[in-house]
Amino acid sequence: MEYSRPMRLLCRLLPLVLLLLAAVAVWRSGLPDVLSWGRLARNQAWLAGWADRHPIAAPVLYAAAYAAVTALSVPEAAVLTVAGGLLLGTILGAAMAVIGATLGAAILFLVARSAFGGAIARRAGPRLARMREELHHHGFSYLLAIRLVPVFPFWLINLAAAFGGMRLIPFTAATLLGIIPGTVVYAWIGADLGSVLAAGRRPELGLIFSPPILLPLLALAMLALAPVAWRHWKRANV
Repeated sequence: MEYSRPMRLLCRLLPLVLLLLAAVAVWRSGLPDVLSWGRLARNQAWLAGWADRHPIAAPVLYAAAYAAVTALSVPEAAVLTVAGGLLLGTILGAAMAVIGATLGAAILFLVARSAFGGAIARRAGPRLARMREELHHHGFSYLLAIRLVPVFPFWLINLAAAFGGMRLIPFTAATLLGIIPGTVVYAWIGADLGSVLAAGRRPELGLIFSPPILLPLLALAMLALAPVAWRHWKRANV
């Protein structure tokens, strides 16, 4: 069935409107304030007890909450990642955080691409068109390298990938693989968080930028870009 142009526009923008309304509701509810070290310290005993009593529901709800926080671009996701290690342990906490973050990133990616991707592609100048073409073919390698070194805001990368013309499957795969190392580090920090919070201190999240961890991540990022560099070198020397 053929839809009119206004109806097609509504279908493209409706997911974005719903996402924005949900984001406003979350901010007005005060949820971002809940994701704080102080709140986590005060409630860690209750949260840990609830997670122990619900070994199946707790990981599922945690992953769903992480997906919602990521899709709505709520800050302080690091608190939630560390909390996963505290409540679920390093391995399970990291796994559920990776699943939730990937799902939330894919939702935001699809919503942004549906709302603005077509308009950006139609109005793209030569330089932007070349960039979109590059991301279309090599987006997995570029995104994997960026995800491995968590320097840029997570939500900004999601939007840039959507506007840049990446495909969903490479975006999802690069996100899933790229966030595993950093997430494992944060979950590992969280597994020993109880004593840190009990002492009234904050965890050392800057550990991920210490040379023993950052340098291997940079090496992996360079390795992820190696296929792109090889293709460009081969094309230039044909």
